[in-house]
Amino acid sequence: MYLSLKNVVKVFEARGGGGQVIAVNDVSLDIKKGELMTLLGPSGCGKTTTLRLIAGFEFPTAGDLWLDGQVINEQPPHKRDMAMVFQSYAIFPHLSVFENTAYGLKVQRRSKDEVRRRVAEVLELVELTGLETRAPNELSGGQQQRVALARALIMEPKVLLMDEPLSNLDAKLREQMRTEIRRIQQKLAITSVYVTHDQIEAMTLSDRIVVMNDGIVEQVGTPTELYRYPRTRFVAGFIGRANFVPGVVRGADGDTLTVDALQSQLTIEGGREHGVGEEVTLIVRPEMVKVVAGAGTVAGVVRRASYLGDAIDYEVEVNGQLLTAVERNPTRMVIHAEGSEVGLDFYEDCVHILP
Repeated sequence: MYLSLKNVVKVFEARGGGGQVIAVNDVSLDIKKGELMTLLGPSGCGKTTTLRLIAGFEFPTAGDLWLDGQVINEQPPHKRDMAMVFQSYAIFPHLSVFENTAYGLKVQRRSKDEVRRRVAEVLELVELTGLETRAPNELSGGQQQRVALARALIMEPKVLLMDEPLSNLDAKLREQMRTEIRRIQQKLAITSVYVTHDQIEAMTLSDRIVVMNDGIVEQVGTPTELYRYPRTRFVAGFIGRANFVPGVVRGADGDTLTVDALQSQLTIEGGREHGVGEEVTLIVRPEMVKVVAGAGTVAGVVRRASYLGDAIDYEVEVNGQLLTAVERNPTRMVIHAEGSEVGLDFYEDCVHILP
């Protein structure tokens, strides 16, 4: 692997002499060359500390970091051949777009011709051509973020690190910049590590996602793997929304289980490790639930119906348990009134057992 973390631990001394805080706890990751891997999780989960360990702003208490076949534990940041894009942009307010972008090359005393050529290339890549003489205060938030990205890319680093770079932008601009960052990363095939707490951002950008919680790695996988087949309750709840339904295995036939749940029998593909009579938890995504008039797989009562324009969001009570369902089919946009009796059906291959 190109960039690896092997059993990395980072311990901080708590303020006031109150013991120690384990910010990163035995984290091992392998990142391929040219891959964009996102560290995702809530505040305080250890994702930013992990990024700072990779960058060299922090040093591990235990474990090793490898880059391109070499251990880099003791290397200072400027010798790691990495570049960082920060949440706050961190561009120089007194320098123009050209000067900000060229700063690193000038520190390396590159020739004027090389500086002009490479600045022109990278500004074209981030679509800032023609704004070379602008000051940062004359740019929009998105343009300032592009300058920060250009300044990092012009150094042609082995690894590009991004610490919540879009969190200061409004929703529409954030969506646009997600697309741009992914386009640029794929065009350059640059190995990248991205930190965010925004699940949609992670799903949109990433080749693979690392879900972190309390300093540990809960699961690593592609966006599809994490969403469809979460390995823990935390991952299932953090990546999208999920209904958690208790059940009991009543039968097994190869990879197919029959599970008693919601006062009905559901057929579940997979889960051969679960035996007959075992209590299990089923994961049902809201968009995998169909709300129908009349009889369904199970019967319920609508307790809440919210019209959202492109969807209808329901809460349906089934045998004392509230299930969330989302209707996105425009041909079936009939709103079932609160208090009405409905049936619930489940799309094929949509119910999974939590490991």
